[in-house]
This record gives sequence, C-alpha cells and structure tokens, in this order.
Amino acid sequence: MPGPRDTLAGTLERLDGTPYARYRSLTGRAWPLRQGATATLRHGQADPFAPPSRWEVHCPRTPFAALDLTSPVRRRALAGFLARTARAVAGPFRVDAGGQEVLQRSSCEVSADGSTVLRLAYPLPGPRRRIDGRRAAADLAGTLPDLLDHVLGADLDAARAFCDAVQDADHLRSSLPGLGLVAFVADGAVLPRASGVDDRPLPGAVPFTSPPSLRVEVDLPHRGRTTGAGVPTGVTVLVGGGFHGKSTLLRALEAGVHDHVPGDGRELVVTDPGAAAVRAEDGRAVTRVDVGAFVSGLPGGADPRDFSTADASGSTSQAAATVEALEAGSRVLLLDEDTTATNLMVRDARMQELVAKASEPLNPFVDLVQSLSEDHGVSTVVVVGSSGDYLDVADRVLLLDSYRCHDVTGRAREVARRPTGRVVEAGTFPRVRERVPDPAGVDTTARGRRRVSAVGTDTLRLGEHDVDVRAVRQFTDAGQVTGAGLALDHAVAAGHLDGRRTLPEVLDRLEADLTGPTADWTGGAAADVAVPRRHEVAAALNRLRSVRVRELR
Repeated sequence: MPGPRDTLAGTLERLDGTPYARYRSLTGRAWPLRQGATATLRHGQADPFAPPSRWEVHCPRTPFAALDLTSPVRRRALAGFLARTARAVAGPFRVDAGGQEVLQRSSCEVSADGSTVLRLAYPLPGPRRRIDGRRAAADLAGTLPDLLDHVLGADLDAARAFCDAVQDADHLRSSLPGLGLVAFVADGAVLPRASGVDDRPLPGAVPFTSPPSLRVEVDLPHRGRTTGAGVPTGVTVLVGGGFHGKSTLLRALEAGVHDHVPGDGRELVVTDPGAAAVRAEDGRAVTRVDVGAFVSGLPGGADPRDFSTADASGSTSQAAATVEALEAGSRVLLLDEDTTATNLMVRDARMQELVAKASEPLNPFVDLVQSLSEDHGVSTVVVVGSSGDYLDVADRVLLLDSYRCHDVTGRAREVARRPTGRVVEAGTFPRVRERVPDPAGVDTTARGRRRVSAVGTDTLRLGEHDVDVRAVRQFTDAGQVTGAGLALDHAVAAGHLDGRRTLPEVLDRLEADLTGPTADWTGGAAADVAVPRRHEVAAALNRLRSVRVRELR
C-alpha cells in the first residue's frame, strides 16, 4: 500500500521548486485516482512554453456497459458523448471533443465492456522554469478526479439517446445502396448554419420538406418510421436563384458522410460514405494523373494521360481532383458551379461556334457526366445557377426556392427540348488508371524527428512540407487533418505504401487499420487525432509536393 508521499499529489509536492525537466520523472507510471481509474503521463512537455503535456486516464469500471456497446458505432458515439461531457467541466485541461460531427477520436475511446480511455492535454505549471508542484497537485489530484466523477456520473438516458441517434444515422447511410439512393434528407432537417464560422443550426431556419416525388419512408432501429427525400443514383442538378438554398443543400450533403450530434439539425441527412466534393484549385500540384478524359491535348505535345504540374490551372486542377476522387473509390461527386472552373464545366453553343473544337483541348464535364453514371456507376449532384445545358443531361432537377425544395424535372425537360445548337464534344469517360506511389516521396521527418501537425483545416505540416488542404472541404477539423498525416506515415511504416501497390490497394489496407484503436496506427503521437476517411488521406497525399509516382496501371 503506497504511502502519502508515493501518491501523485505527494510526488508533485516533493518536486515543488525543482527544475522543470523533472516533471518527466512522472512519465509512464499509472497513478491511482478514484473509482479504480488511473492517470498516466504519456508525453511530458520540455518547458512551460512547449505544447502541453499529454495525460491518459484509464477507467476500467464504468456504468456504460448497460448501453449495449457491441457495435463499434455505439462505442464511437458514446466516446463522443463522454468527450463532450468532459470538455464541459475541463477546467485547466483540454479535451478534444470536436464540433458537430461524431468522429472516432483519440481523446476518448470506449471498449465493448464500457471501459474507457480519456486523453487530455494539460500545461504543467512552472513559473521561471521551476515546478509548481502545489498547483499541479491541485489540478491533477483534485480537479482531474472531479472531472472523472462528472464523466462517470453522466446521465445514462442522455448517453443512450446520443448513441441511438448516431446508430440511426449510420444505419440509414448503410441502407442507401439497397434503396438505390446516394443521399437522404429527412423531413424537418435544418440545413442552414448559424454563420460561416459557426456550424450550429441557424435559429428560425426553414425546415426541409421533401418533394412528394422523392419522398421515401425508412425504418430506423430507434426512431422508427422516418420520411424524407431520397436522392437517387444518377445525375441530380440543383437549381434556383441566389441565396435560395441550393448551395446550402449541397453543403449538407457534403457533411452527410459523417454523423452529427443530436440537435444539429442534420442528424438524418446522410450521404454515401464515399462521396467526394470536387472543386477547382488554382496553383496546386498534380503528380502523374491521367486527365485524358478532360484534356485532349497539352501545349508542347505533353501527354494528358500522364499529367504533372507544380501550378495547376482551375480547369486542370478540377480535372485532376475528379480523377483522384474516382481513383480513391468515390462513387458520388458533389460539385458547386460557384467553386468550379467554368471552362471545364460547359462550353455553350455560341462559344462553340466562335472557337472551333480543334482549338479547344478541354472536354467539358457536362458531356462526360452521363458516361460516368451509365458506364462507371458514378453519380453526380451539381449546383447550377447559370448553365442551362445541364438540363440536357439531368436525371432529375430540383429547384430551391426560399429554402423549399421542388422537383421540377418535368418542366426542365420541356425547357431542354428547345434546341440551342450546342453539340456534344466528348464521348465516354475512360477507365481510371491507378497510380503506384513511391514511399520515398512521403517523408514525415524534419531535422530527424517526426513532424505531423495541422494548422486548422488549411494546412497539414508533414515533415519538411506544408500541404495546402484548404480545398478539401470534407476535412472537418484539425484533428482529422493531423489524422490524415499520421495515416500516411503509418502507411509507409507498415509497408502498405511500398512502391508496388496501387493507391487504391494502399488505401484498402490502410482503411482496415484505421478501424482499430488510434494508438495502433498513430504511433502514440502526442496529438489530438480524429480518424479520417480514405478519401481525405488520398487528398492529402495528392497535394503533397514531394509525392512521387512510379507507374500508372
């Protein structure tokens, strides 16, 4: 039985006033807390101005096994609930609970028996680089156990409702293929957000109502019978005046690849889990991508079927992003006219008459979108505000008017019967060639140490490189950006990215690893990590300027 001086509080008080570096003597030991829990210092900061220390709290006995945690989805949901519960009373500690999405995070992980690991950041106090042992003892031996009591005493009914809501969304998303749908938007959903920097629902927003022609009824495990708009496979065109909600609907579909917290308004807005938002991105690097579907020739005789550039234009960047999304396995493309390259989206009849096709190497997306659907099973949802030529290729047209959704497909087909004189400029979309990446192009070390971190959702710091990921809209927070960098590091270290496998094969192997505990593939990184999708991992790799490709297959 340890004496008082062997407790965490006693040890910290003995260290009071000693050099700051002696905090690291606490590392690795499981210090007892209350209710059978222990706290372990995993990473001690080097000085008071370094990133905070990282503490791991193990709770082997919790009341949460009563919530039926056999499903990984419910365990992820409970972890999200507990992380948010801890953040509400965190005090001097920092708990990464994320925003409106319910992602698998390193900050809290739950096992099938209800046992829980909670990871926190804590800046160890040390004025003048001397240990403030009394303050540290008050925080780590006082505030931390109180925080833990609050988490373990969380309302079971509230936790169950949170888990049920997430499980319903996951069940609905997994049901989409069997229903012939790429997305579902529940009646009563609130799609507008409070602001561009506040992802919470907009108070007083018009709730979504499905058009009768798209209304679908689904049975969910907990909520039961639910109605909403089912977006079928194929080509869906969203139209409407400015500020009437068409981009808002598309943004909700982009976010629908993730589950959301109860009260978000988009809890039952779900999209095919592999859906990818595609946009133009001037200036990005492109490495050996076959953009031949979109480009029939390049200046100087360069081969568009093996295209590289350090400074892509809007059109070539969008062409590359489309092919990269397909290579990574996306079967749903989401595009907004506002963020695309106009000359890659369409060429109208007047421009065709003025500039002969022989002088225009670009093949517009409008002439390829049907082939993507019919020949490759790839659906598209596209927001269009100015190009009526998309009415010719749409399987359905939805009009947003004051945030109310109407199916105007019949009227759109009447309009499309009026000849414009435009001619189709492209044939079928070819098979996507897969690249074999070289592991030598993914180096996460800087000055001999692993460097993987994020600056918000704009930049991934990977080794010596800063990767611009601002255009990757489906990164939800910095933890997911960091997660993508650590996933790439793991792909090389585990031998998945070995210079022989194609990128889809690498992603298949990596995706299997990402379903396990975060510590297994992050290498115990001292960072808050949210598990990324394979599509965001691929997007980060594609924007890494040091990446190399050995061959195309």
